[in-house]
Amino acid sequence: MTPPLDCLIVGGGPAGLMAAIYLARFHRNVCVVDAGASRAALIPRSHNVPGFVHGLSGTELIKRMSAQLDELAVTRVDAEVTALQRHDQGFLASWNGRTHAVAAVILACGIVDTHPPFDEWRAAVADGLLRYCPVCDAFEATGRRIGVIGPLARAAGKALFLRGYSRDVTLLATEGDDDQAATSRLAEADVEALFAPDLRLRRRGEGVEAVFADGRTAQFDMVYPAMGAEVRSQLAVSLGAEHTGEGYLKVDDRQRTSIGGLYGIGDVVTDLHQISVAFGHAAIAACTIHNSLPPRLA
Repeated sequence: MTPPLDCLIVGGGPAGLMAAIYLARFHRNVCVVDAGASRAALIPRSHNVPGFVHGLSGTELIKRMSAQLDELAVTRVDAEVTALQRHDQGFLASWNGRTHAVAAVILACGIVDTHPPFDEWRAAVADGLLRYCPVCDAFEATGRRIGVIGPLARAAGKALFLRGYSRDVTLLATEGDDDQAATSRLAEADVEALFAPDLRLRRRGEGVEAVFADGRTAQFDMVYPAMGAEVRSQLAVSLGAEHTGEGYLKVDDRQRTSIGGLYGIGDVVTDLHQISVAFGHAAIAACTIHNSLPPRLA
């Protein structure tokens, strides 16, 4: 077993890297273990990050933050944490076939979006044709032809939000719903709702074409999926951490889960999937962990 770590950070996206930067600057012994599937890496260009007037890509943000960690000599491991157990002085975490003792753990594992039936979804995301976060980039969709795909109950809110940016918003409902209130709100906002259980998407010119089961098609400049996501909270849930029905971890105002010494930050605890939110969570958790551990004297 390797010497104990002050903190293990699971996940190398913006939330995990920010927490590592803070803890390293507190002279804490920290390790980031990342499975290499950061959702942020799919962002073609974010205009929400302060200081970048023309925006920057998710990969560029991660690259810049990683360079900061290199300057701080933080240990980073490309691996998956396969198990997490309670221990007398913290936790035992397993990766790469070895067990490691850690005093505190930050889960910054994020989520995995449920993608629509679109064979070229990854390239479409890179080109801004398939978008997952209207809070992030609806401003860039102003006045465009927008499609929203997903179960009506889940997709209605996203469609109504986007209606504030464009007059041309269509909801492609993959599942029907008896929510008359949502249906009425869509109608009042002049959002067309089409029942499309066997819909598939494909690229067409510079946009996206929706193909219905009966052969009809509809054209959009971009499509926003609203199909849910898998929350990567299994390590915490396996320890009995409190969570929502969807799997988001419940945390207090210091990002502490219901398991002592275990913290959750970023998308694993909230459905407001924002880089700025992840940064805030990371700073709060790192400061709380530093203050909870024995003092480090120079």
